[in-house]
Amino acid sequence: MKMAWKEMKKYKMRYTILGSIIFLISLLTLSISGLANGLSQDNAALIKNMPEGTFYMEESAEENYSFSSLTDEQMNDVENETTDPVFFSIQMGEFSDSEEQKHSLAYVSSTESDYFPNVESGEIILDQAFQEEGFEVGDTISSELLDKDLTITDFRAQEKFSHSSVGFINNDDFFEMYGTDTFQMAFTPDSNQTIDELSGFSNSDFLNTIPSYSAEQLSLNMIIVFLYVISGMLFAIFFYMINVQKLGTFGILKAIGVKTFTLFKMMWAQMIIITIISLILAIAVSQLFNVLAPSGMPFHLTMNTVLLSSAAFIVIGFIGATLSGIQIKKVEPMQAINQGGA
Repeated sequence: MKMAWKEMKKYKMRYTILGSIIFLISLLTLSISGLANGLSQDNAALIKNMPEGTFYMEESAEENYSFSSLTDEQMNDVENETTDPVFFSIQMGEFSDSEEQKHSLAYVSSTESDYFPNVESGEIILDQAFQEEGFEVGDTISSELLDKDLTITDFRAQEKFSHSSVGFINNDDFFEMYGTDTFQMAFTPDSNQTIDELSGFSNSDFLNTIPSYSAEQLSLNMIIVFLYVISGMLFAIFFYMINVQKLGTFGILKAIGVKTFTLFKMMWAQMIIITIISLILAIAVSQLFNVLAPSGMPFHLTMNTVLLSSAAFIVIGFIGATLSGIQIKKVEPMQAINQGGA
């Protein structure tokens, strides 16, 4: 470690340049990870807030919840074959405020359960985003699909679906609005239990049935993977170039008895020092942005994501540096000395 630090101090410019590049790449990776998580929350927080279990929809709906409609017989099958099921429906719509201004909304209705709030007829519970817009408990809203106004009774944090805020309403009001008398889906905390004429989905599988969710997440995750690959290549190229310049030095060190593994440890120590310093700075900046980001921006960077990304950078840096150090193992002391020391 002492030898590694001494060399870094001697050639501080080249290591500073590498550290700056790693800082920028790690900051970009954390930022895109925060954006991916934020968009995921904005697209499906309603589902992600639910415990692990199984979602059921009509098999003929072909994994599109909008086309699903459970019959009484299918609902009875779910009740008989699973534990504590809840039936619910989701439909995109809109409402008008007291000033006739229209707002988009995902209407949600369900049977009585612990997973969704219970709402009386003529009432609505909105996502907290509307409270930030100035709506208050006691305000009334209207919909062209309903003959009566709905009174806001509460707000709930982080209730989003398909990039729209959620509004929870009573079953009777929902059925009147959308001209139906049944629910679209069922949820149970049980593991996947096969039920005739119904398709079962785990939480993650159900998220992928939401239009745009999988495409949106796949695109962002591919960018993140490419950034990891780029960082690994940077480490490999950087240490390869440095090692080429130090072949003579390595030969001399080997000639006086320094083991190859010791030289690898020096290179790994340099990699870890550069990576940790860069990550600390990147994490500090990204967490600051996480706090200061505008409320309307879908940015959500969790400590879990930060720790996983940091571990990935360290592992990739280790692999990249190790691959570049294969030439250290191959160097012959006398041949390297004849080439001249660095």
